[in-house]
Amino acid sequence: MTTTVAPLDALELALQAERRALLEHDVDALLQSTQAKLDALAAAERTAGPDDMARVGELHELNRANAVLLARRRREVAWTLRHLGRVEASSTYNGSGYATGARVNSRWLGCG
Repeated sequence: MTTTVAPLDALELALQAERRALLEHDVDALLQSTQAKLDALAAAERTAGPDDMARVGELHELNRANAVLLARRRREVAWTLRHLGRVEASSTYNGSGYATGARVNSRWLGCG
């Protein structure tokens, strides 16, 4: 038996999965939840009506909170990379969450 989930419900589930993935540092789950979020958002854009605007606003706030958490994680990663002698400042991420244009600087960390 197949259960159909309403687009806004699917979007909320994807946003909650995204938040869990960010909190648990689970990259694979983050990539999966990002794709689920994009798919649910596309479906919601096709079907959402005026009665759904309050719920859309709530989901917007959840997405914004996830964005704040993601920015914090990116700062942590950038800090770690800098201290390891690697720089990713010129990179950007595509819609699937993969880095494009990453630049690498290496430095010797061993004892001589």
